[in-house]
Amino acid sequence: MRHTALIVLVAAVAALAGAGAAYPDHGHGNGRGHEHGHGHGHAGSGSVVWVQTNEPGGNRILVYDRNSDGTLSQAGAYATGGNGGVAAPGSESDRLASQGSLQYDWRHATLIAVNAGSDTVTTFKVKGDRLQGRKVVPSGGEFPASIAVHGRLVYVLNAGGEGIVQGFWLRGHHLRPIAGSARSLGLANGNPPNFLTSPGQVGFSPKGQKLLVTTKMSGSTIDVFRVRRDGTLSTSPIVNPSATPVPFAFTFTPQGRLAAGEAGASSLTTYELNGGTLADPRSATDGQTALCWIVRARGFYYVSNTGSNNVSSFTVGADGTPSLLSAAAASTNAGPIDLTVSGRYLYVQTGTTGTIDGFQINGDGSLTAVGSVTGLPVGQEGIASN
Repeated sequence: MRHTALIVLVAAVAALAGAGAAYPDHGHGNGRGHEHGHGHGHAGSGSVVWVQTNEPGGNRILVYDRNSDGTLSQAGAYATGGNGGVAAPGSESDRLASQGSLQYDWRHATLIAVNAGSDTVTTFKVKGDRLQGRKVVPSGGEFPASIAVHGRLVYVLNAGGEGIVQGFWLRGHHLRPIAGSARSLGLANGNPPNFLTSPGQVGFSPKGQKLLVTTKMSGSTIDVFRVRRDGTLSTSPIVNPSATPVPFAFTFTPQGRLAAGEAGASSLTTYELNGGTLADPRSATDGQTALCWIVRARGFYYVSNTGSNNVSSFTVGADGTPSLLSAAAASTNAGPIDLTVSGRYLYVQTGTTGTIDGFQINGDGSLTAVGSVTGLPVGQEGIASN
């Protein structure tokens, strides 16, 4: 969401406001096999960070060991057997326009990745810092961009066209489609979708009883489906308008409130989830540009501001009130997008410059840079950790 795309976002949000509205065998496909990396000489932590390259000519998963000082050492690269995607109009920074395109299911030691350019989803069995047993299945729609996991139930958000969420059961580390589980969001996107109007994230409520989807500029709504015992969803969702425009990514507070990053006003908004209805919205802005991605870590909430090239930090009170801790907790390379947390370290993916920027999370919520991994493909999107 930078450069021309960002200008479009700002203009679109302004117009909206004016109208009254802003987680095998080595993959050898595409000629890319397993490439061993070299360590930094630090003792390993046993923790791993995975990064999705999202290359249109052949998507890959890059594997990094986390060293004891928070730096990352590449341990391998695996082809997913599919292609990455590029949302219109071709933004360098935010090519999938989503959060959660790469998910690690720790309960079943399974990594799940989208192949937006191939309309498929790939799973791997995780063995330490190695990936095995690659399996590729159709995503159930166009331009898969986000994944939600709860127990053995997996839902994939297909952002293209009308917007389809498709359910799967995780059997072993294989995805099995659930008959009759596909639900339409009733959108009117192309394939690939425009990054402003494509849905942003799919995710389960903490107990797995609800499935939520953000629609961004396609109405600025947060849609909530009821999850049935057989893994299917209610026929249609409850459609909730967001408190501020362009709801993008979300997580949940320990009290079970939804915490959503809303790009139009660059705000963090929390909501009480009552059945499928969102109530009691409480918002705070970071005063930056295009707050989109969000992660909760060690009692703090960190957000990527892709238009400001930095990360902001918030706290959220027990009553759900967000408070800005630092508008610029850390500067990043150009185009910060998705984030992940591994131990006491925050890793921020940059789509424009092709880096992973690492930061130590201090006890007061401040961030200290620990270095960057460079040389990743421009347009990478999707990051996860164990």
